[in-house]
Amino acid sequence: MVRHIVMWNFTETLSEEQKKEAGQKMKEILEPLKEQIPGVLSLKVICGGLASGNRDIALIGDYESQEALNGYTVHPAHVKAGNYVRSVTCNRACMDFEV
Repeated sequence: MVRHIVMWNFTETLSEEQKKEAGQKMKEILEPLKEQIPGVLSLKVICGGLASGNRDIALIGDYESQEALNGYTVHPAHVKAGNYVRSVTCNRACMDFEV
């Protein structure tokens, strides 16, 4: 199994209310990808972390294999979701590892 963790900050142009709305929309468009893309075991979007963190939002995903993660990244549904995510976020950080 492969775990994929991605974290972002929201763009500085968003108000606090817009950040909250963007986080909810990211949750709504990313989490259902589990049902649409083969090999995805789980997807969870985390908003509103503790003040000690330095990112605004995170995605934690589990995949059957590295090949499944690779397929997820190029799947049309993920590409479409990614277009929205990139429009409201910056400072992306990612780590993938075997579990």
